Amino acid sequence: MLIVRYAKIAMNLALAAFFLLVTFDNITDYGSNYQFVQHVLSMDTTFPGNALMYRAITEPLLWHLAYGIVIALQGVTGVLYLLGAVRLYQALRAPGAGFEQAKTYTIAAGTLGFVIFFFLFMVIGGEWFSMWQSKDWNAQTAAFRFYIAVLGVLIFVALPDADLPGNTAKHGTRKRQDADKVER
Repeated sequence: MLIVRYAKIAMNLALAAFFLLVTFDNITDYGSNYQFVQHVLSMDTTFPGNALMYRAITEPLLWHLAYGIVIALQGVTGVLYLLGAVRLYQALRAPGAGFEQAKTYTIAAGTLGFVIFFFLFMVIGGEWFSMWQSKDWNAQTAAFRFYIAVLGVLIFVALPDADLPGNTAKHGTRKRQDADKVER
């Protein structure tokens, strides 16, 4: 169904807009989320007497490096989603196999988006740096919303796309039927 393909393109564009806007915001308002990175990595708002404090990073250069990596990954993810939308649009009326091949950028974007918000925010920030212990610098709820949205779109886009109705004879089905006759 063509509407399903349009939906997959629209969802790619929405996530591209999200990741590119987040990247833009993090660059133009660097200080706001830099404070978040600083507090999470330094673990200065975790429970008093936290036995995991040996993991804390208190070097500002490393805070900037970590934040720069997150911003770069978010930007790459946004660009991949945008390229994915373009590729899917270019393959909009292609046979199912052609539309499947056009999903490469989208799948890469979804994977990277999941890695950012699940692995970096939940695993590294939430567990390794005990972000969950902080009342003020805990982004786990937001990260959950983001990676669930990314994961939902990734699953939807990865669902197989069949040939469009009326599109089969002119895109290889006849060749396959002729090959089947030869094999018999």
